[in-house]
Amino acid sequence: MNYGKSNASKRQKSISSKENMKKKRVGVRLFKALVICVLLMIVLGCAGGVLFVQKILADTPAVSPADVRPSGYTTFVYAADGTELERFVSSGSNRIYKNIDQIPADLAHAFVAIEDERFYEHNGIDLQGILRAGVVAITSGNLSEGASTLTQQLIKNNVFPNFVEEKTVYDKVERKIQEQFLAVEIEKQMSKDEIIEAYMNTINLGQNCLGVQSAAQRYFGKDVSELTLSECTVIAGITQNPSRYNPVTNPEENSKRRDKVLKNMLEQGYITQAQFDEAKADDVYARIQSANAELAAESPYSYFVDALSTEVIQDLQDKLGYTYTQAYNALYSGGLNITATQDVNIQQIADEEMNNDENYPDYVEYGLDYRGTLIKADGTVTNYSSQMLESYLRETRGDSYPLVFDSPESAQQAVDEYKGTWGIAEGDTVDEKVSISPQPQASVVIMDQATGQIKAMVGGRGAKDSSLSLNRATDSYRQPGSCFKVLSAYAPAIDSAGYTLATTIEDSPFAYDDGTEVRNWWGESYKGTVTVRQAIEQSMNVCAVKTLQAITPQVGYNYLLNFGFTSLVDGTDPDYPGFSDIQLPTALGGITKGVYNIEMTAAYASLANGGVYTKPILYTKILDHDGNVLLDNTPETHQVVKESTAALLTQAMKDVVTGSNGTGHKAQLDNMPVSGKTGTTSDNVDIWFSAYTPYYTCSIWGGYDSNKPLDSGGTSWHLSLWKSIMDRVHGGMDYTDFTIPPSIEEKTICTETGLLAGSYCPSITEYFATGTTPTETCSGRHGYSSYDYDDDDSDNYNGSSSGGSSSGSSNSGSETTGGNQTNDNGTNSGTDSGSTDSGSTDSGNTDSGSTDSGSTDSGGGEDSGGGEATE
Repeated sequence: MNYGKSNASKRQKSISSKENMKKKRVGVRLFKALVICVLLMIVLGCAGGVLFVQKILADTPAVSPADVRPSGYTTFVYAADGTELERFVSSGSNRIYKNIDQIPADLAHAFVAIEDERFYEHNGIDLQGILRAGVVAITSGNLSEGASTLTQQLIKNNVFPNFVEEKTVYDKVERKIQEQFLAVEIEKQMSKDEIIEAYMNTINLGQNCLGVQSAAQRYFGKDVSELTLSECTVIAGITQNPSRYNPVTNPEENSKRRDKVLKNMLEQGYITQAQFDEAKADDVYARIQSANAELAAESPYSYFVDALSTEVIQDLQDKLGYTYTQAYNALYSGGLNITATQDVNIQQIADEEMNNDENYPDYVEYGLDYRGTLIKADGTVTNYSSQMLESYLRETRGDSYPLVFDSPESAQQAVDEYKGTWGIAEGDTVDEKVSISPQPQASVVIMDQATGQIKAMVGGRGAKDSSLSLNRATDSYRQPGSCFKVLSAYAPAIDSAGYTLATTIEDSPFAYDDGTEVRNWWGESYKGTVTVRQAIEQSMNVCAVKTLQAITPQVGYNYLLNFGFTSLVDGTDPDYPGFSDIQLPTALGGITKGVYNIEMTAAYASLANGGVYTKPILYTKILDHDGNVLLDNTPETHQVVKESTAALLTQAMKDVVTGSNGTGHKAQLDNMPVSGKTGTTSDNVDIWFSAYTPYYTCSIWGGYDSNKPLDSGGTSWHLSLWKSIMDRVHGGMDYTDFTIPPSIEEKTICTETGLLAGSYCPSITEYFATGTTPTETCSGRHGYSSYDYDDDDSDNYNGSSSGGSSSGSSNSGSETTGGNQTNDNGTNSGTDSGSTDSGSTDSGNTDSGSTDSGSTDSGGGEDSGGGEATE
């Protein structure tokens, strides 16, 4: 190295040079600026955080001890006569409040040990628990480590019950900050015993139990004060995840959680080793299954009560602005007093007759509905449905209707076979729901047409195995068949297009725009000129379609909407793109989705009620827990057809039941007049009878849940079922006939021309709305007419006639199209007039609406062009 004087001097100059000194000063200044910026950011961040928290706290609701105590009570349902129908208990909040001195100390200690071990030490917030949860989250990525205290959980459940609806991170942060703030505040106002008492009466403990008393009764059939240590730890173990730790359906998972509760209690000094060992050795889950078996023997809610609960929850949302959660809580834990419309006696009659096998075909099959969940040992979950089971059976067995079986045993065998393909291994858990019901099925609704009150409802045949199960009266779309002829075609025609019951229509060959031929239910034959009354009585397809064509499908569609049907589509429904019920096949009930029984009943009830539609209701009044009126359920009403139109249709539809050619003669009652309409869809998939007396309207639907066609010999049993129910309902009632309003008058008309009868005319007395009676008298010069009929029918049908009487065919409810027709005696004998059409004329084969979309509804019958859902 060079240590000379010259080199040392050069180095000293270099170090002390101005340029280097300047660089150093710049570096120091930049560092200082960076430090200041960081400090400034920290200050601003803290200030922003403080302002953020202040804003959240400013929006925090004030709370008192009353706000954090549960307020749920049992809801009672009563019939109009005061009979208790049901309690909303086991299917919702069955909370029964218990004071701390009525609850075992072991139970309180069990909750503390597993949920909040420093409960008796903190002030509402457990800072140590928050730190622990943060460390776990950072080191393991597990964000599920809880840090909420019992006080915070109490606040969350009672002050922020809608926390499950939080959608954003801000919502969650806001609620969490408010929750922690309120926890500290409430700890200043309540003792620890008061807090844990409120907590144990609030928490969700599975199986729709809120609070420890309902859980003790549900799982052990005893009062909470009688619980053992082992039983206390079972209940405390449910809290974190009521579904996963359900001791009835997942005893293994609950057992693991119970062991943790016991271990924590031992470590925290709440129990001794001897108590721990005794509790561990207890076969507690055997007692739970025994209590569950006893509970399962209790009847589930009825179809009526199921529908009632749905209506109440919806009305609380629509009329009072409740959220769904608020409405649900009000019903199941609000202590409401509900006055239902059900008539207990009528309901009992409907239940008995619907479950009387003598009212059904001799053959009985069984339908299968299935839901299954496979939970693998590693936590993987796979769900299985009826549709998946159906696809499997269709592929492996080749059955057209694979979910229909000849016995319950064969249905269960199919389930077991399917489960064999799941790859179930040791340690896996299967949770399943198997429902096997007799087929064909049925539903019935009985309504007081004057008030809109539903007096009875049965949503299925056979034992009801669970609450809120499939209700075929309110939940299932089914194709309406010929019941739509009156509502979509004849009612609008008489009401607004100048038709009368004497208006004549030409029953002759007709086709839709796409060339599909419309056939009458008895086959390829026609009856020539007939009146509207005869067309209704004999359920003629061609006449109904021609009538709808004359008034236009749009007019018919608008009337159907006014009759209360909510399932129709007009081509704008995004779920059914391109499908529209504004079309000619709608006259025969060939629609996209189908209809509900309850809506069919309400539509026909409007005809029984002078043309006034009344929205059906299942309750009249709801009182809150304090006896104040919460909802006064006055039904919505509107005039759908004129009183005269309703009266004329009522008179015409009496012939459906009493006329020699009526399709519903098996439904005649012993002591009361009946007016109504039958309906049978293509291939006998759905059968209907919607009819009324001066007192009640009743609709019955029958068919397979899977849309399997009914046996051709068993398509009139629903008429006998209707009669069996309504004969008993009207037993002891005074006979009364349907009222003829002042707007109706009688005239004697020629049966061939529809004109006023002359001296030589075959005549009948017909009803007319005032101002629509014929003004011209028939000349008496009557011709004879003949009409074409299929040669194959020549032995059974007399197709040439004179006079005006169309006696058609005799039928007892089996009414289909497309040539697949049947009737009870296999014959058709009748006469037909040869008169010209004095009311409407056949406008040819031009369909002024859209053509049939050919849709198939999974819940109802099929729409198949000209053979859609008709007689």
